[in-house]
Amino acid sequence: MWNLRDQCAIAGIGYTAFTKNSGVTVLELATEACMKACQDAGVNPDEVDGIISFNFGDSVPSMSVATAMGLKDPQWVVEYSSGGNAANLITLAATSAIKSGLAKNILCFRAMNGRSGFRLGGGRQMAAYGVTQFTAPYGWITYPQAMAMWCQRHMNKYGTTKEQLAHVAVQFRQNAMQNERAMQRKPLTFEEYHSARKIVDPFGLYDICLESDGACATLITSAERARDMKKKPVYIMGGAYGGGPAQGEDLFDIIRWPDPAENFAPYIADALWKSAGIGPMDIDVAEIYDCFTYSVIMALEGLGFCKPGEGGPFVAAGGIRRDGPLPTNTHGGLLSEAYIHGFNHVIEAVEQLRGEAGVRQVPNAEIALTTAGAMTCGSAMILRR
Repeated sequence: MWNLRDQCAIAGIGYTAFTKNSGVTVLELATEACMKACQDAGVNPDEVDGIISFNFGDSVPSMSVATAMGLKDPQWVVEYSSGGNAANLITLAATSAIKSGLAKNILCFRAMNGRSGFRLGGGRQMAAYGVTQFTAPYGWITYPQAMAMWCQRHMNKYGTTKEQLAHVAVQFRQNAMQNERAMQRKPLTFEEYHSARKIVDPFGLYDICLESDGACATLITSAERARDMKKKPVYIMGGAYGGGPAQGEDLFDIIRWPDPAENFAPYIADALWKSAGIGPMDIDVAEIYDCFTYSVIMALEGLGFCKPGEGGPFVAAGGIRRDGPLPTNTHGGLLSEAYIHGFNHVIEAVEQLRGEAGVRQVPNAEIALTTAGAMTCGSAMILRR
């Protein structure tokens, strides 16, 4: 179990514009976000000695960004070949490197031209080998197809409805309307949600996250150093990464999974809450990985905010509203702000805890949850102001 409670902090954040066509390279996006994180923390790039990222073959190497920034002595340079499950994992890895003395100030980033460049899933092989022999011949090759199976199982087992999914999409769009950096700020009505173009049952257009160009970055350092930096530190209280026993094939893990009515969340819940020394009811604001509407409902159940099967009724009753018991995805999430592979959730959590979220600010937010991942493995992190 991760056991570095409050020993490290997020001292700086940076991000680019989120667009459909950035007009620049991924390296430029990554460098811009990282430089802004340094500026936000009041740290000269010369003081940064570590850098870490994750990608799906759609980004740039961490060392390339270190070189572009002119870092003098990068001693700890890491990148994960991983998807949305790693958005919190890289931060937790950074804290471990700091506490072990491998680096003092570490930049974490995610950068991608996910709409104008390499579109997620676009490079998938169609060949039928290994587990894909049971999927590719039938056209099962995309993320919406895979996620739809998880959602459909939840519907069959618990009676979760399309109307309950609509509450997720509509609420997050309402949040995005208050967020100047969100890509989608037009109102979304329930009628528009239900009449939208169908993608794969049960998903329509508004159940699926955006394709986005952009980058986000954070600067991680020790709690002691963070107190002397420019902005209020946001302390890393706890975190966890993992999932069930049948991971590794990404889209097709579901074939081996014991019950697709739940995802990775219940497998990491105990370690997450124990690492922070708190429970679900202590969370003031949650930024939950919403690559699809269903993943929010599964996370609410798996992490203990409600019982299995009660996630749909919880969101329909206003549980995730900004003025509800668990304000969720206050920036609009991956569905309406942007899809920067979940790393923009960390940015929003920090702004909420600093009190810098403007009109979307949750009053007196002291503790925030961020999650990443929607299938068999994922990560979560608890932050405090």
